[in-house]
Amino acid sequence: MPKTLFKTLGYAAFLAAGLGIGYCAAMVPRWLTPSYQQGDFSAYYPDPAVRVVLYGTDWCRYCKETRAFLQSRGIRYLDLDVEKSPVAARQFQQLGGQGYPLVLIGDRKFQGFEPSAFAEALQRLSG
Repeated sequence: MPKTLFKTLGYAAFLAAGLGIGYCAAMVPRWLTPSYQQGDFSAYYPDPAVRVVLYGTDWCRYCKETRAFLQSRGIRYLDLDVEKSPVAARQFQQLGGQGYPLVLIGDRKFQGFEPSAFAEALQRLSG
């Protein structure tokens, strides 16, 4: 019995190690790439005083979190709903939007809710 238990635990440890290595290998590209894309997004800022644009929806949880994040810091931003505005939907597609929210902060484009990266970009924008 102890020999069988030892073998079973050995197989379980081997399987867990393999799954862990597989997960980490799949995540390495994400860990090594920045959470934003840099570029000239000035055409998407209709008001030069507002340098933050959020493309999202009213039902998206991460859009709500992004709005709360920006509002809690007193950041002026343009909030565009891609389901209610054909212009916003077209811009979202032009920017390569693949999910919500898509956020422009200065010369950076973010796909998704990235609070620490947003904070760094906002600090860079103000300073």
